[in-house]
Amino acid sequence: MKKQDLPTKMCPVCGKPFSWRKKWETVWSDVKYCSERCRRNKNTV
Repeated sequence: MKKQDLPTKMCPVCGKPFSWRKKWETVWSDVKYCSERCRRNKNTV
């Protein structure tokens, strides 16, 4: 599978798109933030 074929989501904190990662394989439906930094800063925006 090529990178451009992977599913993507938009981060609600920074507004940037992020792609599926292998470590999120089982929890992709629950992933909301592109990084730990955005997850920690979710209440500041």
